Amino acid sequence: MKNIKEILVPAFALFLICLVATALLGGTNELTADKIAQVAEEAAAKARMSVCEGAVDFQSAEITVGDSVYVCYTALDAEGNSIGYAVTTQDKSYGGTIEVMTGFDTEGKITGVEILTISDTPGLGMNAKSENFRNNYLGKTGELTVSKTPTAENEIQAITGATITSDAVTRCVNAATAVIEAAKGGAN
Repeated sequence: MKNIKEILVPAFALFLICLVATALLGGTNELTADKIAQVAEEAAAKARMSVCEGAVDFQSAEITVGDSVYVCYTALDAEGNSIGYAVTTQDKSYGGTIEVMTGFDTEGKITGVEILTISDTPGLGMNAKSENFRNNYLGKTGELTVSKTPTAENEIQAITGATITSDAVTRCVNAATAVIEAAKGGAN
């Protein structure tokens, strides 16, 4: 039978190691949190410019749709005229949360889709970031659906082997469409 010292010394050593590791991780998180937020905002600003071509500035407004509050950005040209909108939406995808920035013109047609965050399977779901897939949404309006063999105007070609991801991106785009409709209707 082991004596109490043989049990307590290793347990105390493990406790100290865990305590130090936790403190170091917490400190690292505290030091990098601002930089991570800054990088995320820069990526979002770049995505807004990408999905709203010709915009030189953006004005933000909070829009409520159902129980959710979204930030809708109105894209402005050099004269300050509205040329479109950009909205970021999230949904659950195969590998976790997916975040999508969708751009619209003033008539509600989709002008661009950018994937901001995605953790899906490389070679399958990650293909949602490809320009070929994202271009399926350009010029479309209204509620969209995903199909393996699209025949209607409101259908998007699913990514082969990644229908869950295709559905998630489409749900994000549809949510952004609802935000734009609420914004244009003056709902806040």
